[in-house]
Amino acid sequence: MSSVTLAFIAILAALQDPKPPQNPPKPPQDLTEMSLEDLMKLEVTSVSKREQQLIDAPAAIAVIRGEDIRRTGVTSIAEALRMVPGVFVGRLDSNKWAVGVRGFNDLFSNKLLVLIDGRSVYNPLFSGVFWDVQDTLLEDVDRIEVIRGPGSTLWGANAVNGVINVTTKKAKDSQGGMVSLVGGNQEQMIAGARYGGKVGEDLYFRTYVKYSSHDAFTGGNDDWSVARAGFRADWSPDRESTLTLQGDVYDGEANNLLKLATLAPPFVSEFTAPTFVHGGNFLARYEHDFGSKTQFRAQAYWDHTARLYDILDETRDTADLDLQIRFPLFGSQEITVGAGYRWTSNHTSGSFSASLDPARRADSIGNTFIQDEFALLENLTLTAGSKFEYNSYTGFEFEPSARLAWRPHERHALWASAARAVRTPSQFEDDVIANVNVQPPSLLNPFPTAVRFLGDHTFKSEVVHAYEMGYRTMPVDPVIVDLALFFNDYHGLRTSEFDTPFPEGGPPPTDIVQPLTADNLMEGHTYGAELAATWQVAEGVRFYGAYTFLRMNLHTFNQSTDSASAGKVERASASNIVYLRASWDPMKDVTFDLMGRYVDSIYSWDVRHYVEMDARLAWSITRNLEAAIVGQNLLHTGHFETSDSPIGNPATQVQRGGYLSVTWKF
Repeated sequence: MSSVTLAFIAILAALQDPKPPQNPPKPPQDLTEMSLEDLMKLEVTSVSKREQQLIDAPAAIAVIRGEDIRRTGVTSIAEALRMVPGVFVGRLDSNKWAVGVRGFNDLFSNKLLVLIDGRSVYNPLFSGVFWDVQDTLLEDVDRIEVIRGPGSTLWGANAVNGVINVTTKKAKDSQGGMVSLVGGNQEQMIAGARYGGKVGEDLYFRTYVKYSSHDAFTGGNDDWSVARAGFRADWSPDRESTLTLQGDVYDGEANNLLKLATLAPPFVSEFTAPTFVHGGNFLARYEHDFGSKTQFRAQAYWDHTARLYDILDETRDTADLDLQIRFPLFGSQEITVGAGYRWTSNHTSGSFSASLDPARRADSIGNTFIQDEFALLENLTLTAGSKFEYNSYTGFEFEPSARLAWRPHERHALWASAARAVRTPSQFEDDVIANVNVQPPSLLNPFPTAVRFLGDHTFKSEVVHAYEMGYRTMPVDPVIVDLALFFNDYHGLRTSEFDTPFPEGGPPPTDIVQPLTADNLMEGHTYGAELAATWQVAEGVRFYGAYTFLRMNLHTFNQSTDSASAGKVERASASNIVYLRASWDPMKDVTFDLMGRYVDSIYSWDVRHYVEMDARLAWSITRNLEAAIVGQNLLHTGHFETSDSPIGNPATQVQRGGYLSVTWKF
């Protein structure tokens, strides 16, 4: 862990500065102290790539504040997403999560774009996100903005069903020191430290270190640990300009229980193997305000990731450049124009279970977009635009959208949208050779048969035409209601098509190969509703609830030989999800939060419906010292949330857990 060790040394050196911060930030406003009107006016940026109030955003968007993360006691970004309607979070084992939006849930949910401070963490190898390494010091998270529905016009391909944008605090808002320690049965230890300071009048910085160690679930052999360190610096040489530099490094190890197909009896091998992960990233962002609503932003980042796994090793480097300018036109219009380029290169080393041909590959994506926002009437705004991209797999793609926002009253907002979005092929669909199963010999076939999935260079992008509408209101002072309805029409969804079997090895042949190839022979639609409500019952008492309803109807074309995918994908999502939370401040220095959730049965995964509950009780011993006790999954000793992964990991039961935490700020 040489990179992490060097970062630790650098941070310890920074801590030697004896001067305390001159302007320590105000403590965050407590959840129950923030008025509902202020909640409706929260600033969000993910919908239009500019700051706007939540009530005015013409999209299904939810905001998880840093204070929500603290009070619910979650210890990962993935777990925090459970409180958002329309989002499914299923834990496969101690170190793996399946996170999806509006269906198509999988360990690698390929229709969801995830960003951390504007840096994409979507992996083009499998078109998914490895949630075990998407982390930071959670005390430094300012908010998580979750868009349900397409965001491709601004964010590009793969923002099909949603965008999750994690935004950390500015360095100015995290001054001084902080030390936190968590210890429990599942979360064995999570230790973090941060120090923020100031250089001169214009430069703020912070550095952090974090180490986490997590126990295995029963029978899973899936314990894991990760160490990481990072920094952020914000420099404002004048009132109009800001330069941000930030970066992270991490190093970790996770154990995995594997069940893999083999050509030797008993034709399946079960064993425990480690996964080694490490990586780092560096991001630079420059913003300049020219006045008169004209703003310019340039961002560049480099990202290195490595995941060394018994099935498939991958090392990847990514470089990204993004430019954007926003300016007024003809008085009532605001134009946003941008362009970007991303280059990514990886090297893989495979096994009998999975390999890629070629083992080395470099790809690039170039894009430009334009968006026009203008007032049709005094309280009616239209936002229209499109992203134009060129990628190494399918060539040219376009992703237009149009959004209407109407404010008939200060307490009521209605919106509607229509959009086209694409999910471009992954390297897996283009280049993979994966033996997913081996059928033993039989009387009719004296050789074992390897069922082999093969990538296909002719695989095309998956396309969705999405239609949405929503309503946000504060009908009475203590209540907020947010409703979203959607209908998504999908074309060219992935199927696995049978090809002609052929012998392999020998002579004589050692086995028969039954090939499956990727094709685009499935289509269909999904529809649903998402409801969120907040009720301020009394001073210091607040209730929050979220409900998700989803229906999926998919079918394959007549020429398809894939008789399983449509039904399997349809039944891989819960039809109903309910999340409830009660926040209570019984005393000035004591807070109590109770969280409950219901998840409907997931038939493809053979997961029964379940009800679970978490709780957190915290005491602010002094202004700067807080202690808390957290209980997780309190209603059952264990329950399943997903099925076995497509890469051979058996699902294990999520365990009941609890931990104690102490946080000291100085």
